[in-house]
Amino acid sequence: MQWSMASTSSTRLGDERPRAIGRPVPIRAAAMQAAAEGAPSALRHKAERSSDDRDENGATFPIDVAIADKSPLILAGLEALLADDRRFNLVLKVTDGEEFLDAAKLQRFQIAIIGWQLPTLHAREVLRALSRQPSAPKIVVYSGTNDPAAPAETLQLGGAGFVSKRAPPERLLDVLASVAAGDMVFPFVDIRKMRADPLENLTLRERSLLSALGSGHTNNQLAKDFGVSINTIKFHLRNLFEKLEVRNRAQAIALFLEMKHGSWTAATPGGRAESAGARGKKPPRD
Repeated sequence: MQWSMASTSSTRLGDERPRAIGRPVPIRAAAMQAAAEGAPSALRHKAERSSDDRDENGATFPIDVAIADKSPLILAGLEALLADDRRFNLVLKVTDGEEFLDAAKLQRFQIAIIGWQLPTLHAREVLRALSRQPSAPKIVVYSGTNDPAAPAETLQLGGAGFVSKRAPPERLLDVLASVAAGDMVFPFVDIRKMRADPLENLTLRERSLLSALGSGHTNNQLAKDFGVSINTIKFHLRNLFEKLEVRNRAQAIALFLEMKHGSWTAATPGGRAESAGARGKKPPRD
């Protein structure tokens, strides 16, 4: 199957809002309860479907879908959108990346829609974690971010699609159907500009500092090893974290270990991502 490339339009569904406090909501349980009580509900309508449909591309429906977004407005909008489409069955909704990863370990769903700037764990961290998980769901990032590199990063980290929140809601449904059929769907991505190596922009001192972090050195040990003050070490660490696009020491060490053991997905000098060609099928997860 072909990996389709398409651009999005400018209709805005909604903006991302601050995180709502709460635990994962078991959608199927809510639907069963609604059906038992006789309450009118789109979820009840979903729960009553028993027959599978198959589209022209061979995808079997309904597809179980999970959503993760920090905005209650977006969660409600996506729930209503999916409830009106018989191809999809919403089984889970959560408010941050950590809750989503916990749920992904316990509940099976084929596709997940996640925001780019999730609380607790950023979408980058979610995608990295899922790349090490057998039978992980396919991920479609749905975001209003202005970061032009977000689609390319999603692709590079193993995502299956990227849709802007400025696109019409129907665009998201089309992308979900294509992903369910085995395609990868992104807006135009210049693969030549994908980050080839996280170490590329580091100074020699920062590379040495990262290596020492990976060996478990404390700030006091680093200051002694490099012959500088602890405040200077903290200054260099802030610069290092910013360049690596991580938030703390633990994330920097995790990234260093990924690169050290060869699990980092880099772009080749020829401009093609090692994890997927410019157009083609998504490779199977390990």
